[in-house]
Amino acid sequence: MRPTSLLAASLVLVLATACATATAANKPGLDPELHGYEYPFSTHEFAFESQRQQLRMAYMDERPADWKGRTVLLLHGKNFSGAYWEPTMRALLARGYRVVVPDQIGFGKSTKPAAYQFSFAQLATNTRALLGSLDLERVTVVGHSMGGMLAVRFALLHPEQTEKLVLVNPIGLEDYGALVSYRSIDEWYRQELAATPESLREYQRQSYYAGEWKPEYERLLAIQAGWTQHPDYSRVAWCSALTADMIFTQPVVHDLPRLRVPTLLIIGQRDRTALGRPWAKPEVAATMGDYPQLGRRTAEAIPGAKLVELPGVGHLPQVEAFDRYIEALGGFLDAG
Repeated sequence: MRPTSLLAASLVLVLATACATATAANKPGLDPELHGYEYPFSTHEFAFESQRQQLRMAYMDERPADWKGRTVLLLHGKNFSGAYWEPTMRALLARGYRVVVPDQIGFGKSTKPAAYQFSFAQLATNTRALLGSLDLERVTVVGHSMGGMLAVRFALLHPEQTEKLVLVNPIGLEDYGALVSYRSIDEWYRQELAATPESLREYQRQSYYAGEWKPEYERLLAIQAGWTQHPDYSRVAWCSALTADMIFTQPVVHDLPRLRVPTLLIIGQRDRTALGRPWAKPEVAATMGDYPQLGRRTAEAIPGAKLVELPGVGHLPQVEAFDRYIEALGGFLDAG
């Protein structure tokens, strides 16, 4: 090929790439891997193979200048990504802890696979591989909501790597599959596809904040709402349906007595989160999501567990009552 032909071919390639980039940038909403969406700290990618696929796990890894070797792993809930841990990260960094915050596969900036057998054991395995890549042998594991179920499974599978365990209003303190009739993944998928920014805001307003809504809550809604506006939202909705099935078919509540690591429960007492309640019989639905009772029952089930109850607080203590939450978390981490 002549030099002029090479130049012409190069120009065509550059223009094609530029057009593709511009088209992607002009698409409404947020794309499934959140390209261009900034997290509070720099994000990195852990590339690995799982279930015959090449996957990428996004994560934040921050350490203070005076780091003395202790690390906290923060595990997000189902309706969130690692980004919402920002205030907790800053508080822990100020206390001298290194903080690692992954987006699990199917969430946040991480890969959204079209076919993946989601399990808490698999996500725990992926997370352990990430820690191995960072040469971290022991961490304190903090899990919120669905992240609490994952944290329990991680601590059960890898107790030697779990220094302490903290569960912040975790779901899964009751066996949803035993309380609610099975719902197929296809049904979950149809529900996810129907989501809109307005319906998501209303769900969070009622489920998390007792019918109230404050301007600062918008940033916690931004990712989910932005996804629903993107042409490729179906990829996110499918992963969300698969992980909903994981929650219902893989309970951890029956394994709580097997935990053998120091454990703290931080439980907002106003929380009534109960996945599947709309499909339960009315007399069963009325008993679900009783977090005051669930928290006490869980503290009794886990050997040596410590329970901190936060009156008047819902599903997100780290948002609604940060000072009380961080006092409980920091005190537990600093002790011993």
